[in-house]
Amino acid sequence: MLKEGIPRHIQISEWLRSRINDGRYEADEKLPSENELCDKFDVSRVTVRRALQTLENEDLIYRCQGLGSFVTDHRSHHSFSTLNDFSEELAESGMKASSEVVSFTQTDIADQHEILSSLEMQNKSLAVEIERIRLGDGQPVAYDITWLPIFYGQLIENYDLRHQTIFNILEEEFDIPIERGGYRIEAALANEKLATRLQINIHAPVLLITRLSYTVGDKPVYYQRRYYRNDKIVFEMMADRTSSSAQQDKSITLKEFTPVFKEESN
Repeated sequence: MLKEGIPRHIQISEWLRSRINDGRYEADEKLPSENELCDKFDVSRVTVRRALQTLENEDLIYRCQGLGSFVTDHRSHHSFSTLNDFSEELAESGMKASSEVVSFTQTDIADQHEILSSLEMQNKSLAVEIERIRLGDGQPVAYDITWLPIFYGQLIENYDLRHQTIFNILEEEFDIPIERGGYRIEAALANEKLATRLQINIHAPVLLITRLSYTVGDKPVYYQRRYYRNDKIVFEMMADRTSSSAQQDKSITLKEFTPVFKEESN
């Protein structure tokens, strides 16, 4: 099967690549094992591993120790261990980020105690509420509702939130840095309103991320609930276990938490 004059590992990687590209191996499908490839092409394991490494470097496959090699779905990564806005999340995915602003209003949140407390607005109840559909290449990827104290809401009121993010406006136009933030991640089901916004079925699974962002002096800037389409994004985490000398608290150090945007499958 292999031709003379062309390195064997290159021919094996090309054989696998062609079958991935024409759909014979689908996303997340396991490839033949190293032993099976060795037998098929009558080569050493070193040669097979070089071929697989080439495909991994091209982000065509990913390898799980003890399980084998699997086809990726051409997903792009960025670090979620740093605080990013939506455009930064999509920047490395090759998708163009934009937003459709559904509403920008002042609203009384006196009955929303979690938001009031998070924004440290115990003595006030009027906030700016922004609803947006977040788009990747013009297609709905996420939908979010953001609440800001009136001061910050009025600063961004006259800016184009279709193509600018809150982070960008506050940092670039008003020199208000967003220094840190917290996330809460949970599963949810789409109600009728959310299904319409995201163009998905009612009761379809979505990923809800609640974000709270702070500026200098630990002053809260906004509280946000963002719903990601389950068929558009997954999250991957890398973590380091603490050394044996520091295991009294049984902690695990977060190294990377990565949102991975999926391309449309044909």
